[in-house]
Amino acid sequence: MGLFGASQGHISHHPERRPQFDQPLTWENFAAIFQECADFSEKELTPQGWGHPIQIGWLDGMVRSERLNDYVLRPLAAWPLPQGERPAQAILEGGVWNQNAQRQETLDEVVEAVLDGSCAIFLLDGVITCSVATEEKRSVTEPENESQIKGAKDGFVESVRTNTSLLRRRMRTPELQIQRFVIGRRTRTPVELLWVKGIAEERLIRRIADKLEDIDEDALLTTGALEEYLTDPKATAFPRVLFTERPDRVCQGLLDGRAAILVDGIPLGCLLPGDVSQFMKAPQDKSYHWAVSSLLLLLRYLCLLLTLLLPGFYISVAQFHFELIPTKLAMSIIASKQDVPFPTAFEVMGLLAAFEILQEAGLRLPKTIGQTVSIIGGLVVGQAAVDAKIVSPVVVIVVAVAGIAGFTMPNQDFSNALRVWRFLLAVLASLLGIFGLMAGTAFLVAHLASLEDFGVPYLTPFAPRERSSLESHPILRKPMPEVKLRPTELHPANRRKRT
Repeated sequence: MGLFGASQGHISHHPERRPQFDQPLTWENFAAIFQECADFSEKELTPQGWGHPIQIGWLDGMVRSERLNDYVLRPLAAWPLPQGERPAQAILEGGVWNQNAQRQETLDEVVEAVLDGSCAIFLLDGVITCSVATEEKRSVTEPENESQIKGAKDGFVESVRTNTSLLRRRMRTPELQIQRFVIGRRTRTPVELLWVKGIAEERLIRRIADKLEDIDEDALLTTGALEEYLTDPKATAFPRVLFTERPDRVCQGLLDGRAAILVDGIPLGCLLPGDVSQFMKAPQDKSYHWAVSSLLLLLRYLCLLLTLLLPGFYISVAQFHFELIPTKLAMSIIASKQDVPFPTAFEVMGLLAAFEILQEAGLRLPKTIGQTVSIIGGLVVGQAAVDAKIVSPVVVIVVAVAGIAGFTMPNQDFSNALRVWRFLLAVLASLLGIFGLMAGTAFLVAHLASLEDFGVPYLTPFAPRERSSLESHPILRKPMPEVKLRPTELHPANRRKRT
């Protein structure tokens, strides 16, 4: 019996076959690969004066018809082959109006090019592929989850090349390096690693590149798969890679010495290594005055403590340590619980579960209906539960405050981790009172202190490896002219930002 179920016995290794298609590079073998694909199109063309036909194949939807017709088919049909010149060489020298015309030597190369949006031209003396890919994609719009009043209004889209252009427009420097990977045996997903040469540590970039090259999966379709392969395997609910919709936030991370990853098909940028301070910062923090931003940061950290500890603390004092409550407040709590038949721990845990159910229902339903469900659940159901003496009003207030405090977290992944630990701390408090809550909190701090990615502790800058990391305050934001150095924990090649 294994950890996650019954053992299924030994599963043999399944190495990737290379080349995938080992047949000779002929039109018949190429067409046979796509013979059952409804979107495969082919055309036989006999150019003027050539004396023999040529075969052209492509995938509908992957190519742009106007480009195929105007820049490939029309020039070939109207272009006479010069006397004594080889067809493939003539096409490469201007027979088609395409700057990405390339000679291919293997069937694997031709298939991969066609899947990327090229058309394949089969000639007597070789095969030429011409890129005529369509540019149909979602237009650049404002980020939905990270919008801000004072700041840019553009966000990442599904096209990786559009996303790199958004970064290039903000960082007009050749030192912005981009390395391309292709991940997934079946999906062949383009993945690009970005960093600023002369700022990011070279060892960090090599380690990330090695992890990307080691990914051997059928598909790379979700952000979770990317995060779990990039970070060290450790059982934790906390995110260790920051995903953001905002190009300006990625640019700021690159200038701090971090690395970024863009995946084709995922409208998010990935910044790593991650630490807890990153997940507590909002995009608009640097758009406001430093005093306002510092106050908002402090408020977020107070809300973090509230959403984590308040339910467990109420359970412990109301069920085990009632003498800690002031007399008037204790009398009020006793009066409100007089007709409630359930213990305090059951009330809090049940209402926390109901709160999570309502939150999930609001997320899964369409926006208009989801908002209605949240309002009905919060007002009608909550009030009905109090009137029916199922829960006391104080418990409703405690759970509501803890839930609303959790909504102040700028990062949804980090907020989800807090939701998990809020339940765990509440369970410990219901078993051992304030001592269980303290033990759970100590274990949480120790757990966070044990997390480390690419040499950067997760609790940086609260628990840095080096004393010099405390130059930047972990909570309050300094005025920008006073922040002259990049974070020490990232080991940037150039630490100084300004004179």
